[in-house]
Amino acid sequence: MEVSMDPLFLAWSYSRRRKLQQCSDICTKILQENPYDQAAWSLKTRALTEMVYIDEVEVDQEGIAEMMLDESSIAQVARPGTSLRLPGTSQGGGPTPAVRPMTQSGRPITGFVRPSTQSGRPGTMEQAIKTPRTASTARPVTSASGRFIRLGTASMLTNPEGPFINLSRLNLAKYSQKPNLSRTLFEYIFHHENDVKNALDLAAQATEHAQFKDWWWKVQLGKCYYRLGLYREAEKQFRSALNHQEVVDTYLYLAKLYQRLDQPITALNLFKQGLDHFPGEVTLLTGIARIHEEMNNIASATEYYKDVLKQDNTHVEAIACIGSNHFYTDQPEIALRFYRRLLQMGVYNCQLYNNLGLCCFYAQQYDMTLSSFERALALVANDEEQADVWYNIGHVAVGIGDLVLAYQCFKLALAFNNDHAEAYNNLAVLELRKGRIEQIGDLQSSYTAALKSEDAFPEHVDTQQLLRQLRQHFAAL
Repeated sequence: MEVSMDPLFLAWSYSRRRKLQQCSDICTKILQENPYDQAAWSLKTRALTEMVYIDEVEVDQEGIAEMMLDESSIAQVARPGTSLRLPGTSQGGGPTPAVRPMTQSGRPITGFVRPSTQSGRPGTMEQAIKTPRTASTARPVTSASGRFIRLGTASMLTNPEGPFINLSRLNLAKYSQKPNLSRTLFEYIFHHENDVKNALDLAAQATEHAQFKDWWWKVQLGKCYYRLGLYREAEKQFRSALNHQEVVDTYLYLAKLYQRLDQPITALNLFKQGLDHFPGEVTLLTGIARIHEEMNNIASATEYYKDVLKQDNTHVEAIACIGSNHFYTDQPEIALRFYRRLLQMGVYNCQLYNNLGLCCFYAQQYDMTLSSFERALALVANDEEQADVWYNIGHVAVGIGDLVLAYQCFKLALAFNNDHAEAYNNLAVLELRKGRIEQIGDLQSSYTAALKSEDAFPEHVDTQQLLRQLRQHFAAL
């Protein structure tokens, strides 16, 4: 006689092994036989939530609505070093924009792609509309809610007959008094259904039932207020939760809120306060390093990333950022060691081989340069990456004096990504060397372009010399 495993225990085992669809299917069968089985209901709710769960700690992208209709701005002209929205000059003796590329918003390009570094903070509506979501689409970031709506519709596929829980018929007051069910139900409503208002209602009633002493519910209230754009109310809830219980996640949520309010100094102080309670906590150290990096204080950021590696020597972001900093401070050999470490850890992608190729070239290890770029070309995932690799190969060709190869590489870069500004610029220099000048003597356009260049980078020596020559020419006229 065959002995079968208890279905609920089997579903729980699937959940522990992250086989969430099988877990949900077994719970559905149990609920068909007994619709009032609370354990199966709770487990299925948890499984459906885990399928679409997104970590709310990460700073998400700001859309046009958040940037241009922001009512929380305190000072129009912030003091230097106190705002993330104003591109400050390098405070920590880091490389200038002539050496290290800058994003559209004026921040240095980081060594690691994060949600908050994907789009800049445009100053005008026109610039905001022109700023693409990514290089592969011209549609601007309209709002962070677009991601949540997409997840909400995708989650419906898990249950073709319709939603698992009909929220409009749910008695939230009854569920708020059941601590075992209310938490899983809240996470289902918040993450799976993306119904923030009902989630907020449930959290408020559950907080009241807990006599305002449960820190977890206060954090959830803060998350709901944050999603609704009520940042000051969210701040009160997070602060209150910290008074009840010191938790790392609460510090991260609160710091994320202060960064959205453009108060990086307050966020830094909060992270340091968290480090007093949780010494050596990697996520808090990383948060401090990120803020320093966004404020163009590269030296301090590097120091904190080194502290991160002392606690966790496999932290990919810290290794990548330190390697990037060494590369841009003219130490490619040291950068090569950090990128090799990433390779040893199993990171295997186009960007890493691209960086390895550049480091090998500048460290004069020419035998490895082209083979690294060949690997990078074999691992490209989209046209934007392909364009970047060909641009870098063209850069190497310029360095070894093969201008014909460089010309072809820059043309290939533009074939894959016709918005690649650097490739256009280098092609123009090559055309100039060949003597193909289409417009001779257009000094006014040159002067206008040079003024824009000076606004973007006041310390650029070549721009200053060009402006001096143009002004002397205009004075002679």
